Amino acid sequence: MAIEIISSKWAVVTLFALTDGPVRHGELAELIGGVSRKVLTQTLRRLQDNGLVERRAYAEAPPRVEYGLTGLGRTLEEPIRKLTEWARTNGEAVVAFHEAAEDASDR
Repeated sequence: MAIEIISSKWAVVTLFALTDGPVRHGELAELIGGVSRKVLTQTLRRLQDNGLVERRAYAEAPPRVEYGLTGLGRTLEEPIRKLTEWARTNGEAVVAFHEAAEDASDR
């Protein structure tokens, strides 16, 4: 189940972007970078459906909506930090492996 929840391309990135506190949709899109507003909305809804993200609408003019992690969502902070550390530490090695495999297949 955990793999299914975080397996979408943007789920982990979105959860990581919310670790510093609630953020508005537009700010979240800027923090993440490269995600369309439509895909971000779909990702947020999926995370809400799994109880990991909450949507807060404020009765203001103009209306303001923020997204933040729920208590359950916060339990993923440490595993996501570990994955991020792993990617930073090993990303170059993975890229080098792919390049070497490409070179070998070109021969």
